Amino acid sequence: MEAKNKHYSRKPRLVGGIVKEMLQGWHRNTALCVNLKTILRNDERLQAGKDYQGILRRDVECEDYYYDEHYTFVETVPPAPRKRNPHVFKGRYITITRQADGSLRLNFRPVKMDGDFSIERYAVGVSNELLWALEGLIEKR
Repeated sequence: MEAKNKHYSRKPRLVGGIVKEMLQGWHRNTALCVNLKTILRNDERLQAGKDYQGILRRDVECEDYYYDEHYTFVETVPPAPRKRNPHVFKGRYITITRQADGSLRLNFRPVKMDGDFSIERYAVGVSNELLWALEGLIEKR
């Protein structure tokens, strides 16, 4: 059965035709002889070959061919990188981090085994921190 829409055809097609379809809707224009005002965060002037993230605005609405057009480019701040596995609990004996998929990961902190170290106190301390941390992080059913 032949598909009604050419986009959903299962027949083999040339790559050039696929790329041409993908670029439909994009409007390519060249604005000649424009004045561009830049507002940059780090550089005093635009650097050749450097990409900038920001907003480009056409300041004057004009359809006259001979009119001087004015544009303003404002460089924006890139979003702050998100901490990879943020701590959701940090105790004396354990830390708990949240993974990207939302799951929790339990991590033991370094243990100081000096003359005052007691296995019983350590086990009770870990147990208490697990109860406190998980009680606040996991929903009761």
